[in-house]
Amino acid sequence: MTVIARRLAGHLARGFAMILVVTTISFVIIRSIPGDPMRARYEKLVEQGMSPDQAERATAALYGFMPKGSLWEQYAGYMRGLLHLDLGQSLSVPGAEVTTLLAAAATWTILPVLVGTLLSFAVGIIMGVYAAIKRSSRLGDVLAVSGSLLHGLPQYVLALLLSAVFTTLLPIFPTGGTADVTLEPGLNAAYIGSLIQYATMPILTYALAGYGGWILAMKSSVVTVLGDDFIMAAELRGLKRGLIFRYVARNAILPLFTILALSLGLLFGGAIFIERIFTYPGLGLLLLNSITDRDYTLMGGAFLLITVAIVIANIVADMLYTAIDPRVRSGQEAS
Repeated sequence: MTVIARRLAGHLARGFAMILVVTTISFVIIRSIPGDPMRARYEKLVEQGMSPDQAERATAALYGFMPKGSLWEQYAGYMRGLLHLDLGQSLSVPGAEVTTLLAAAATWTILPVLVGTLLSFAVGIIMGVYAAIKRSSRLGDVLAVSGSLLHGLPQYVLALLLSAVFTTLLPIFPTGGTADVTLEPGLNAAYIGSLIQYATMPILTYALAGYGGWILAMKSSVVTVLGDDFIMAAELRGLKRGLIFRYVARNAILPLFTILALSLGLLFGGAIFIERIFTYPGLGLLLLNSITDRDYTLMGGAFLLITVAIVIANIVADMLYTAIDPRVRSGQEAS
């Protein structure tokens, strides 16, 4: 087995253990939250004159199941279901499978998160290089200040500001949904244009929220690389400025690839604020609604999906850095 394969196996083992721990903690916490819609339905039917057995059968018929036994027995049943990729049925949407709801919601979260993050990464990296090279000029100061301001704004504050400007004061972009409900879904220009229009505000929020961090991180990394011995040696040998610039950018960007992979995973959890403000029906809004409705099966599934996304992001980040940095590979092989 190669060094990279052993490293990957170790990450997978640790990731599985982390998912198991987080799933267990989430299960216990969620089941401890007061307000069970199934229990409320059962008690209401009993109050209306049904016998306990009749009320239990009616509740089970409505929701598709009726949890029984101790917390430990319910946990054992939940873990058996996970082994078969069965997360149970939703309580707030009777008859709907949790996996179906999560798959539909995640589809609308992945695209804005991916596009917004990659856009902020690309722009932030380019502006960060210029901010470092021009750090003694007015342009460098403006870029650094813009990064600091945007980096200091919480995502929900930025989303509220954008919503107030572009959906209220200047109603350019719509909110509430993924596309115009009057259009026929399909691969036609009108529907695709509507999808883009409705996704623009979430994407813009993700992009601006990440831009500040990327430009500051890249500026710091470039400044550090500019002081390395190989840059000084390159200048002494008379290498062209453009070639030196490429060396600087390539070495400075390496640490940021790890942060990029991690940020993609973490944004699945942070999407709850942005999707709530723009009423965009993704994973974040689904999680918020499940908490409001005390839908513990849907809550557990959403937390599990977010945990898996973060764990995968960690593994991808580490393996990506190993693949793109020859110094890491050579160090591993030497050991």
